Amino acid sequence: MQQIFSFIIKNSNRLLFLLLLGISLSLTIQSHSFHKSKVISSANFLSGGVYERINSFEEYLHLKEQNEELALENANLKSLLFKTKDTLKAPNLDSLKGVLPKDIIVSRVIHNSYNVYENFLTLNSGAKSGVKPDMGVINSLGIVGIIDNVSANYSTVISILNIKSQINAKIKNSDHFGTLNWDGKSTGFVQLIDVPRLASIRKGDTIVTGGQSVIFPENIGIGTIDKIFIPDDKTHYYTINVKLFNDMTNLGYVYIIKSKDNEEIKNLEKLGKDE
Repeated sequence: MQQIFSFIIKNSNRLLFLLLLGISLSLTIQSHSFHKSKVISSANFLSGGVYERINSFEEYLHLKEQNEELALENANLKSLLFKTKDTLKAPNLDSLKGVLPKDIIVSRVIHNSYNVYENFLTLNSGAKSGVKPDMGVINSLGIVGIIDNVSANYSTVISILNIKSQINAKIKNSDHFGTLNWDGKSTGFVQLIDVPRLASIRKGDTIVTGGQSVIFPENIGIGTIDKIFIPDDKTHYYTINVKLFNDMTNLGYVYIIKSKDNEEIKNLEKLGKDE
């Protein structure tokens, strides 16, 4: 203990300098968006490399299971793409709501947090693959989250298990919409709020994306209604517990959806706000 105190006293000037330098760098990064974005991109690059190596080892242990999963998923995708009477014609993709194969980036989850209030995923695809912020991320079972930050080879995703996540969703085969968020409790459930009291709903109904956002196409699966909380006389809105189709603690390959209209709609809405 005496040696530790002796070391601190002997190097007090250097330690003070390093402390002040750290504080100044932190303040600079927090107050300048350019510096902050560079730090985030660098952190994504470094952490992405580490996560990918760890994930590669874990993936090796579950290789057989993943191969079976991929084979089944590929078969389902092919049946969607080529299910047409005349094989000489272009595939009928009406069920995919205009999402073509060229509009999809296949990626893999190399890090997944699900035990905190603000959970993020890391993917092994980045700007070089065409990934941009605000792109939707799904898999064969349903939605996963939204792209947040991007580096050259990696990207982070705001998981639907994030208390700050807000996604437009609706009751399938209905025009009643709500906002999907997470209360921070169970990894298997999210909540659909602001559903009007006039909506006809029951346990077991399917919840899908609403299509009022440029991020996700309409009717992408989310889950089923597990519990309905009756609104009081003041709110007049339901809060619904939704059991997720996805096991968010066990994610492998995902699809990043390009939205060709995203920038156009954003610019148009910005013009409206500026007027």
